[in-house]
Amino acid sequence: MIAEDFTKVWTKLSRDWKMNLEQGLAPLTEGQLNVLELLLESDRMKPSDLIPYLSTTPAAVTTLLDRMERNGLIVRSRDDQDRRIVWITVSEQGKSEAERGRSVRSNLIAESLDRISAHNQQLLVLLLGKVANH
Repeated sequence: MIAEDFTKVWTKLSRDWKMNLEQGLAPLTEGQLNVLELLLESDRMKPSDLIPYLSTTPAAVTTLLDRMERNGLIVRSRDDQDRRIVWITVSEQGKSEAERGRSVRSNLIAESLDRISAHNQQLLVLLLGKVANH
């Protein structure tokens, strides 16, 4: 059945990409890269703003941000008007790591896509877009 074949191929592809991405990103994690990219798009965010993007709990976001702050990837600062608000921004080191992480991810995907023709690459993106949008 096609659904079973798709599941097998997708599972293998996802597992291989995740493993190779983790190795290439180290010591950065995929979750940290996602946070850095979100922050770079928004300039600054509150920790609670990250929850819908990361599909996780507030406690897990706090743990992730604590680790990222310890590693110099982000900066936490209190709001000047309301001290209860904490803003998160990307540090210079975080910007550098985000750039490196994007490059690692892009190279990994390009390496995989290079196994098929340019026409089939475009077709694959088109078809996956249709599957993703139902």
